[in-house]
Amino acid sequence: MVNDELIQKASAWFTDMGWKPFPFQKQCWDEYLAGKSGLINAPTGFGKTYALIIPILLEGLMTEPNEPGVKAIWVAPIRALTKEIKMSCQTAISGLGLSWTVDIRSGDTSTQKRKHQIEAPPDVLITTPESVHVLLASRNYHRLFKNLRAVVVDEWHELMGSKRGVQVELGLSRLKGLNPSLKVWGVSATIENVDQAIEVLLGAHAYDSVLVRSNQKKVIAVETVLPDEIEKYPWAGHLGIRLLEKVLPIIHKSRTSIIFTNTRSQCEIWYQRILDADPSLAGAIAMHHGSINREIRDWVEDALHNERLKAVVSTSSLDLGVDFRPVETIIQVGSPKGVSRFIQRAGRSGHQPNAVSKIYFVPTHALEMVEGAALRSAISLGNQEPRIPHIRSFDVLIQYLMTLAVSGGFHAPTIYDEIKKSHCYASLTAEEWAWCLDFLVNGGSSLGAYDQYQKVVYSEGLYRVANTRIARMHRMSIGTIVSDVSLRVAFLNGKGLGTIEESFVASLKEGDVFWFAGQAVEFIRLKDMTVQVKPSRSKKARVPAWGGGRMSLSSMLSFAIRQKLFNYAEGIIDEMEMEVLGPLLELQREQSILPREDEFLIEYIVTDNGYHLLAYPFEGRFVHEGMAALLAKRISNAYSITFSIAMNDYGFELLSDKAIDLEIIHQSLFSTDNLLLDIQNSMNSVEMARRKFRDIAKISGLIFQGYPGKQKKERHLQSSSSLLFDVFQAYEPNNLLYQQTYEEVLTFQLEESRLRKALERIQNQKLRISVPKRFSPFSFPIVVDRLSRERLSSESLEDRVKKLIEQQTN
Repeated sequence: MVNDELIQKASAWFTDMGWKPFPFQKQCWDEYLAGKSGLINAPTGFGKTYALIIPILLEGLMTEPNEPGVKAIWVAPIRALTKEIKMSCQTAISGLGLSWTVDIRSGDTSTQKRKHQIEAPPDVLITTPESVHVLLASRNYHRLFKNLRAVVVDEWHELMGSKRGVQVELGLSRLKGLNPSLKVWGVSATIENVDQAIEVLLGAHAYDSVLVRSNQKKVIAVETVLPDEIEKYPWAGHLGIRLLEKVLPIIHKSRTSIIFTNTRSQCEIWYQRILDADPSLAGAIAMHHGSINREIRDWVEDALHNERLKAVVSTSSLDLGVDFRPVETIIQVGSPKGVSRFIQRAGRSGHQPNAVSKIYFVPTHALEMVEGAALRSAISLGNQEPRIPHIRSFDVLIQYLMTLAVSGGFHAPTIYDEIKKSHCYASLTAEEWAWCLDFLVNGGSSLGAYDQYQKVVYSEGLYRVANTRIARMHRMSIGTIVSDVSLRVAFLNGKGLGTIEESFVASLKEGDVFWFAGQAVEFIRLKDMTVQVKPSRSKKARVPAWGGGRMSLSSMLSFAIRQKLFNYAEGIIDEMEMEVLGPLLELQREQSILPREDEFLIEYIVTDNGYHLLAYPFEGRFVHEGMAALLAKRISNAYSITFSIAMNDYGFELLSDKAIDLEIIHQSLFSTDNLLLDIQNSMNSVEMARRKFRDIAKISGLIFQGYPGKQKKERHLQSSSSLLFDVFQAYEPNNLLYQQTYEEVLTFQLEESRLRKALERIQNQKLRISVPKRFSPFSFPIVVDRLSRERLSSESLEDRVKKLIEQQTN
């Protein structure tokens, strides 16, 4: 068949299904069948899956009878997405009359099924980045992929800004080396820097690629849930629960809803609060987050899809791709921290062409209402965040080379040529490549005396792993997602509930009750790395804390928030949220200053607790962490003074027990001169790097986390990585993993580039120093954030905040 005939066949099947292909779908069919690689950028719910699976299958019709091996790999960032893709593939295969098979491989796939997939490979394999590398660690991967024609990377924007994206790049470099004519396509709904996204995905092969964009626009209706009364002194988390009575009617009037929270702890809290407020929802509401057992999450997804649930409280575990057509409404609790994340979540409702996606924004304190207006404006302007790719991630490269060494060995010149064509390692020098190889064989210059770091041998032109124990340990460690050691939570009968971090379990004693997976459970004992529990009827229970809960505002959302506040200061009130927020902003103007676009506000407040210097860049928590430390150091250079630091997404506080000389608060404090050196001197950069190095050591295989059910304790992993860090610091400072640590601290933890731009902006603004008699509406949430971290008082946070408010009003 020629291409025109094939496309007519696909169009006819679409007609039979009652569909009509969108222009971007037909363009993608043409480009794929012409042998092109590229990226699809189209809104959620407009059929991106069929834009690519159709031409892959049409190509299969041209090459029947079937050849053995995998023909197409579909890479998805989360397991929940794989099931929906499989259903779409099977539907298309049946409709086009093809005899292909489809299967899923992920971390949940049984050993027996994995073995069968190797012996009788499916034609279309739907998998994750980690599972691709696990397959590359098998000895017969060349045979498995010898007839591979296409790789599709779904939700590429989600992977591109992480080390999982680097895993994808490396996997593609090997598959492209096996199959030079391999077609590679990315799929994305929410990404700003699409041209760079193609470059990162395709590397040196991007020059001959295509960008297929949909001209369809997704209509997103944003409504902020507004309080009846504005808090004059807002504090984080407080208002959100108070708005629960306004959220319940939204849940009841919708067929189905997803309530998104930013953290697993927040998810557990909201689930319980909803049931406490409305017991009639028992059995009609469920919870979904990454620490809950896979079986429970599968049940929740199926029940939501089949409309057996009224609502699901979730974290980002339901952000991506799962096709829940019955979902009518999305509720976002608290700041989404980014425009793209908000759009992604909104797209879970109205998940079909031309349907309106309805999303409610529930602020957790009064100032967050600005974000509702900012998000609506950003969406209307089509603004989204760029995804910043990782480069020169030597920990992922070391892991990848070990994967190839485990699979039977690799020829160094061949692999070097392949990875040099990737975006991440385009700048890799021959000297750095030689260091990587020496590190695998000898452990580098400082670990050569220790056998456990000599993992690879060079023999007959190949670098390979000869020790089966080392090979087994590596296969257990493939992946770039790092977290605290997780322990299994299970009832005494063995029924599992999910996983919880060791750091939380360490704080439990026998009889303690905590919420988990939507129910109260009593801690019995820790046995064989399993947290054994039993059901509890207690209404008072602790909420587990998981790492990774602190996110920071994106640069795009920060900009939109500043613009809304600047507009209000100029008398431009163009959103309902800003009108409702008026009394609080007027109080800010009355008690202090409401800055205009050309002004930067600094407040100096004296209380019984000390001397408070507060600044408001509105740049996000991570930038404020670095800026606060920078200013503290530069002020202390002028005279002897010590500060404690607190911050939120809107500003930061420097608190001292000594009076602060306001005469030295001038523009030079915000200079970018010697910025890197000053950052290193202002913060405990060595300790920050030491903590970051633990993750790099895990990924690179320097430390082994243990076998399933026999994981090492987190404190042991930390001490092992700290020891290695100290060795490299003292004896091998040119170690690439050691150097990478500092690069990551600056780039991702302190956001040095964004900090520099913020300082440059502030230098062009007029400093306005205000001396209020009490905490202003802007300063109050920062002060409460500091109080929430202090453990010196036996009073509850609520009682301490109540006292603070009383002091404000006296």
